[in-house]
Amino acid sequence: MNSTETLGAEVGVVQSCSALGVPRSTLYAQRHRKENPTELKQRPSSPRALSSDERNAVLEIAHSERFADTSPAEICATLIDENTYFCSERTMYRILASHGETKERRNQRRHPIYKKPELLATAPNQVWSWDITKLKGPVKWTYYYLYVILDIYSRYVPGWLLASRESTALAKRFISDTCEKQQIKPGQLIIHSDRGPSMASKGVAQLLADLGTTKSHSRPHVSNDNPYSESHFKTMKCQMTAVFAINGKLRDLELLIISIATAPACL
Repeated sequence: MNSTETLGAEVGVVQSCSALGVPRSTLYAQRHRKENPTELKQRPSSPRALSSDERNAVLEIAHSERFADTSPAEICATLIDENTYFCSERTMYRILASHGETKERRNQRRHPIYKKPELLATAPNQVWSWDITKLKGPVKWTYYYLYVILDIYSRYVPGWLLASRESTALAKRFISDTCEKQQIKPGQLIIHSDRGPSMASKGVAQLLADLGTTKSHSRPHVSNDNPYSESHFKTMKCQMTAVFAINGKLRDLELLIISIATAPACL
């Protein structure tokens, strides 16, 4: 409208409205509203509306220890069963809404705020990332579980394990043997993982405490907090699909896993 007024002062209202596609009636109506502003009339209250004392009584009932964790519908139903009536359910919602109390009234568990893990490695064997992935076997309904530890600085795989199942006992032996092979000293290493059953198990936590290794976990329900292992598995499975589709033998699968798991990952 401002552009129409500006252009109309130079070429006229008819030409301005025609050029900008604005109806002249709309322009004239806006001018009239600016020249004759109308005050908003306050809506009269209903004669059946609750008084301030009655509204305070409803708030006291809703804030009482008896009804502190119940909804307005349940409060009204309970009071009606006791032959007590303060207001309707909708009126109680309006009173609570005017005080900002229409959210969840029950006592809810407050989930802690998990900080995003930030791991920095300036040399090998400072931060490891490990995970377990499921691999299809040569026969239908046959699967293998690949345990892989990845050094996030060099992308080298210091240890891996191919097993027929996922268990805490295998994870403990796998981590212990890898730390012993790499000669990891207490306080030297941080091991990061997601929150899988083996990673977050009590046995693995106790093992890392005995080894003097700091453990780090991804945030709950956040899959991209462990990108190194996930990217490594994606690279491995993309190459494995091509080779396995040609040969389809377990021997070829094992050789492929050995060749890829011991090579640096490509991100």
